[in-house]
Amino acid sequence: MTQTPPTAPALACDAAVLDTARAAIARLDSHLIGSEWVAGRAEPIPVLDPATAAQIGGIAAGGADEIDRAVRAARAAFEAPAWQAMPAAERERLLLRLAELVERHADELAAIETLDNGMPFPAARAMGVGSAISAIRFNAGWPRRLTGESVPVSVPGQWHGYTTHEPLGVAALIVPWNAPLAITANKLSAALAAGCTVVLKPAELAPMTGLRLAELVLEAGFPAGTVNVVTGLGAAAGAALVSHPGVDKISFTGSTATGQTILRQSAHDLKRVSLELGGKSATIVYPDADLARAVPGVAMGIFGNSGQVCAAGSRLFLHDSIHDEFLSRLAGFAAGLKVGPGTQAGVAMGPLISAGQRARVMGYIESGLDEGATLLTGGDTPDSPGFFVNPTVFVDARPDMRIVREEIFGPVLTVQRFGDDSPEVLAARANDSVYGLSAYVWTSNLGNAHALARRLRSGSVKVNGSGMEFALPFGGFRQSGIGRENGRMGVEAFTETKSVMIGW
Repeated sequence: MTQTPPTAPALACDAAVLDTARAAIARLDSHLIGSEWVAGRAEPIPVLDPATAAQIGGIAAGGADEIDRAVRAARAAFEAPAWQAMPAAERERLLLRLAELVERHADELAAIETLDNGMPFPAARAMGVGSAISAIRFNAGWPRRLTGESVPVSVPGQWHGYTTHEPLGVAALIVPWNAPLAITANKLSAALAAGCTVVLKPAELAPMTGLRLAELVLEAGFPAGTVNVVTGLGAAAGAALVSHPGVDKISFTGSTATGQTILRQSAHDLKRVSLELGGKSATIVYPDADLARAVPGVAMGIFGNSGQVCAAGSRLFLHDSIHDEFLSRLAGFAAGLKVGPGTQAGVAMGPLISAGQRARVMGYIESGLDEGATLLTGGDTPDSPGFFVNPTVFVDARPDMRIVREEIFGPVLTVQRFGDDSPEVLAARANDSVYGLSAYVWTSNLGNAHALARRLRSGSVKVNGSGMEFALPFGGFRQSGIGRENGRMGVEAFTETKSVMIGW
């Protein structure tokens, strides 16, 4: 039995919207420092459309000088009365105004994301822009809700004890290329809600929606210097930002290797650091699962955004009794996915971000074949320009294989079997990883769901579905990161807790 993909939207990205997006990309070639757009002084860094490999723009190549100016501007804005004394309700109003502007320019922003990142336009519209709007609106509610607590004290005498949450200061936001708008909007709105000021360093491979969002920040009316953007390479702008003594907080999303480097670079002055890093997430499908939901859910959990998702369900555990039927449906689903440029109608899976990333993914596919895994589907690239890899599924995978143990960050799924294992045994197999970001369970048995949710060593466990909920914290165990984003914890990560005792 085959499983067909869900019907894709009938229309491609509108031509007029694409023209607007291309015009924005053409002008977004400068840093934002204070309230001024500052031209780069070195040769611009080319920005490519990953669906065609053609250059669509260029960004300023910032370094230590630009970072220093941006940090100083952020510090001055943080200490200025216009921000320090701003009522919480006004910060809320500004953030809600920003959300309104993002919503007003939703199609344009989605088209920029598609051209810059490669994700299909409907996904960019729904998950990229939609998530950005949701994140900003959610975080907009926190300035008036970041309350402390009154604490009974035990020391002798007359005392009143309470706590407050105070903004850390200047926050460095370093965002990845796989979901640039959504991640930027979430970090930015959380930092501003907490009362911090910001220096944003977008990924050089997909910087354009971050720059366009900065334009909307100015239009929303945030005081000058509260949000600054410096573009450039990680080794230049990123390293200078992480090591700058004027930065109080670092919030980074990206690879585990880069996160480890950032942690080392920031250690000398004990900056507060949040790291949302890699994953190798397990998906467990019990025989009582609803396969009509589970097959497309599992498939898009690894093929969505071409597998370039830190929480992608890349390790699939299938019960023996449904193994063959599930894989037959999965292969049919994968075969029905239209791979191509995200601007075209009906496309469900776009390109990888770069030629280097495609080479990396193809290297892992070769490794899987060399180590004895069986290729069920995919494993090749379409005959077209751009950085595409077809949806790929390996069966007969072993726990010691590189494709099972290492994060590939591409549309590659490995499959392992299980029998009548207890939740304890099954969880131990799923936990056999240096990562612990997300896990997924498909079952109609509530007991198994709760048993696995307790035992899976991951920052989030989703049963019979996936997706992001901004009210719940998100982050990982082990090498998947430090700290949490989203929810109260995501905003409090940009604050220090102060204890106060008053005697009389």
